[in-house]
This record gives sequence, structure tokens and C-alpha cells, in this order.
Amino acid sequence: MCCHTRGGARHLAFLTAISAPESVKSFPMDNQSDSSIQSTKVKVAKTAIVTISSLFVLKVAAAAATGSIGILADALHSLLDLSAALIGYVAVRVSGKPPDREHHFGHGRAEDIAGASIATIIFIAAGIIAYQAIQRLAEGTAVQMVEAGIIATGVAIAINVAVSRYVLRIAKAADSVALEATGRDLMADVMSSVAVFIGLILVRITGQPVLDPVVALIVVALIARTAHGTLRKAIRNLMDTKLPEKEERKIRQLLGQHEEIANYHSLRTRKAGSQRHVVAHIVVSRDHTVEEGHRIAEEVEDQIRALYRGTTVTVHVEPCTPECTECPAPCREHQEHHNARRGTQPSS
Repeated sequence: MCCHTRGGARHLAFLTAISAPESVKSFPMDNQSDSSIQSTKVKVAKTAIVTISSLFVLKVAAAAATGSIGILADALHSLLDLSAALIGYVAVRVSGKPPDREHHFGHGRAEDIAGASIATIIFIAAGIIAYQAIQRLAEGTAVQMVEAGIIATGVAIAINVAVSRYVLRIAKAADSVALEATGRDLMADVMSSVAVFIGLILVRITGQPVLDPVVALIVVALIARTAHGTLRKAIRNLMDTKLPEKEERKIRQLLGQHEEIANYHSLRTRKAGSQRHVVAHIVVSRDHTVEEGHRIAEEVEDQIRALYRGTTVTVHVEPCTPECTECPAPCREHQEHHNARRGTQPSS
């Protein structure tokens, strides 16, 4: 690791600060502007890149000193993690760009593409580690300087735990698919390092080097499981799947409780990265002017955007039916129909 540099010192101090559980309180996303959230996401992505680069150097040195296939596999995982973090960084930068002439709905898909790409990289890492572990089982090469490997792996675990927790917290607060994929990748690295750590301890206690590649195969299973979850979420967004039921329920409640909306239909939702898109048709009183209908539509759009930051809302306004079967609004025609059903005459 490059701890002797000033940048490295600042980085280690930063890791110490974010490792505490209350650190998440320092990043209140609800009260930040879109530009501030975007800036935070970019900083987090940079932090991940610096951390993974440092860990890769540490693990390569430890693998060269010990000859451990577990540490070497972990180092290879970190190299692929670095590629994934770079993809995530580019995706976060691109997704933050505003809509333009060619991308009318913004660039949120960049985060979903990055999430799928990072998951694919994780799968590749799992395959390479499995191949090397099986090859080492066949060769039966011994592990040297086990104590050094244990120390190096322990340091890597401590750093990775702090940074992965930080990245995942910000990813959740900012609703960033790319950062979540990076955080999960770092957490997979934590799991693989823990497995390597345990393997080295067992080798040290038992003197059986075969345990090193066996543990590496366990790492493969952990990595593949993480990659599956990340890939599934990214593909779900790329396929324009509707918003989660909990989020749609809030939107339906909002539409159903609005005093000036008689009914609504054709609610459609989808998500692109951290950006949501909502389309709805609302039915209002036939007595309303175009200006009043427009006002109601703008109110609804503002209320939905208040529920979820980064939401594009399109509301289409329709008049209620002449039969007044769906409209509770107190308009003149509704009152006449009500009086007719009761057998009374409308008031003059």
C-alpha cells in the first residue's frame, strides 16, 4: 500500500472516520440538491478506486512472498474489482448528465449497464479463481511465510469492510445501482479475504497446504452468489420493470386521496439507474377549465416528485363522464344527477 504518501495518509484517516456506524449521519441525502448528491457519488466512486488499487498492491506483494493461491486469487479478484470500480465511476459521471437532444430521459441507464458489467466481471473473477484453485490442488504446492500472509490479509479485510460499508450506505441513500454494484463487489472481496484468512490460519495450525486451494473454492461460491444478485437487479432495470410494489402503492395512495381527482388509470412506472419515470391519467370534473386541470396536474406531479427524488412525472388530464358515475367532485352536473336519483328538484 502507498501509505507513505500524503494522499494515502488522508485516505487512511478517511477510512477511520467512516468506519463508525454513525458516519452515515454525515451524508443526509434528503436535504441535498441533485448536484450535491452527484458530487458525493463521484467522490465515493473515487474512494473505491483508490482503496482497491491499494489493496491490489498489498495482496500481490503478499502472494509473491507466501506463494499462497488463496492470496493470489484474492489479488486477482481485486484487479477485477478495480476494473469494475472504474466502470462504476464512469457510469456515475455519465448518469449525472442532464437530458440532451439524443437522450430525452437523461442518462440513468448508464448505472444499470455498469451494474450488469460489474456483475459479469465478478463472474469472470470467480471462474479464474476456481481454475487456479483446482490447478493448485493437483500440484500440491506448499505455502511459505504463512504469518505474513495472515497479517496482510487481515489488513485488507479491515480496510475493505470500512470502505464497502461506506459505499453501500451512500449507494442506498443516493439510490445508485452503479455504487451498489461497486459496494457489493467490495463486500464480495471482504468475504473472499475472510475465507483466505481462515484458510491461512488452518494451514498454519495443521500444516496442511491443501486447505489453501480448498478455501479458494469456497471463495468462488461466495463471489458468484454476490454477482448473481447484482446482475439480477441490473437486468431488471434494463428490462423496464415497474417500480417496487411499495413505491407504486405510495403513488396510488397519493392519487386516490387527492380531493380534486375523481379517478385515475393507466399508471405506468419504470426505473433507470436512480431515476424514476411515472406516467398517469387522472380524471377531473368536467366543469374545470383547462387552466384548472393544468394546475391539478402540476400539483400531482410535484407531490410525486416529493416522494422520490429524481422522478420524471407525466400526468394526462381527462374530464369525468357525463353520467357522473365516477366523480365525487361537487360540480353542477354531479349535483343534478344526485338530486335526480333522490327524486328531488335542483335548487334554483
